[in-house]
Amino acid sequence: MPVFALTALAALPVLAQQPSPPYVDALPGAGRAIDVAATTARRQRLADRLGDAVVVIPAAHERNLELDYSQDSDFRQHNTFYYLTMLESPDAWLVINARANGPDSTVLLLASRTPRQIRFEGPKIGPGEEAVRLTGIPTVIGTAKLDSVLGAAFARRVPVYVPLDHSTQYEPRIQRLRADSASLALRNLRPVADSMRLVKDSTELAYLRRAIELTALAHAELMRQARAGMFEYELEAILEAAFRRQGADRLGYPSIVGSGPNGTILHYSANRRQTRPGEVVVVDAGAEYGYYTADVTRTFPISGTFTPRQRAVYDLVLATQQAAMDSVRPGITVGRLGQISRDYMRDHSGDLCAPQTCDAYYIHGLSHWLGMDVHDVGDYGTPLAPGMVLTIEPGIYIPAESLGVRIEDDVLVTPAGYELLSGAAPRRPVEVERVMREGRESRGRAEARPGTRR
Repeated sequence: MPVFALTALAALPVLAQQPSPPYVDALPGAGRAIDVAATTARRQRLADRLGDAVVVIPAAHERNLELDYSQDSDFRQHNTFYYLTMLESPDAWLVINARANGPDSTVLLLASRTPRQIRFEGPKIGPGEEAVRLTGIPTVIGTAKLDSVLGAAFARRVPVYVPLDHSTQYEPRIQRLRADSASLALRNLRPVADSMRLVKDSTELAYLRRAIELTALAHAELMRQARAGMFEYELEAILEAAFRRQGADRLGYPSIVGSGPNGTILHYSANRRQTRPGEVVVVDAGAEYGYYTADVTRTFPISGTFTPRQRAVYDLVLATQQAAMDSVRPGITVGRLGQISRDYMRDHSGDLCAPQTCDAYYIHGLSHWLGMDVHDVGDYGTPLAPGMVLTIEPGIYIPAESLGVRIEDDVLVTPAGYELLSGAAPRRPVEVERVMREGRESRGRAEARPGTRR
């Protein structure tokens, strides 16, 4: 994603189920199992960074189905809360008493649920010993005790850290803390927590790999099934059905399916135009898995073969992307990678975009961090380090020709350079055309079988 009637899916490879990590049991009604070792280590790292402090983090609330326009589901946990707990329970609170000297203490407060809620929504984790076992947090009590827990914590007279962002701006308890911020020495937790998320741990990378792999396979399946005359929303439906079929939780962001002139609009999202023969289609879409999202863009010819002009522009974008990828290594910055990509495109434009060089049509940044958010948190001045994940996505957009080309891949920074995580999505033009040809041939064989409806 730049910085600035369904057919059968039989051809889509089924991802093998990942080996079960040493997590505890799955949570009742609350999603996947918690990696207790990972979340405990994250909370400890946070406490070590803060020293003497109190951390107060509210969970998200369920949306009101009568007032809000819920699309995927009525609940998604706040990222900071999830990062430190991997818990999807609404209306919960996490309180960490960090100490520079002496043991830290952590309290998880979970909302009690009425029989009616249980009847309508099913069983979910609640306060008690079972929650202690499932979360690895030593004290799990009801949210009715929040004021007494906070009162005891604030009596320490140490700085109080809360995530001061859109997730808490309407939280009444946080608003009261902000009103008393002078006496509490209230500070924003987000800069510290966000910096921790920049380098992914092994659990985060496992979820990211899964999200990216199933996204890449879905892009390939879309190429197989795409044909001129389809509406953009039909292409979108094929892609997103493939996401779900492979086990995605939700979309990482609204899918962009721009054909012809719409491919030159960076954040186009209407997806209602009918494709026409000879056009290219820009598809920017990613699945979310375990709260981590992929972000992959592919550009393909709706008729199955690039025209010479489309191929020339595509080749330049691809070569620019490869030049940037080859420069990924620990110590370099995102800004420097972006400059390398622009220099390469300008120096290799020839007369392709005359009278200008093609970088005049490269109208967005090269890269952004990737993780729990599609544009993930982190300082872009930070030099790359192993464990960081970012996109590499140059593009050329020529509205006068209704021609847009963007190629976006997700890469992991390694000690020696980078690993391409999204390579299962056809990227080189010969691969794109081959996959589309195979799709057409497969449809032709199916239609030729006796009794097949044409």
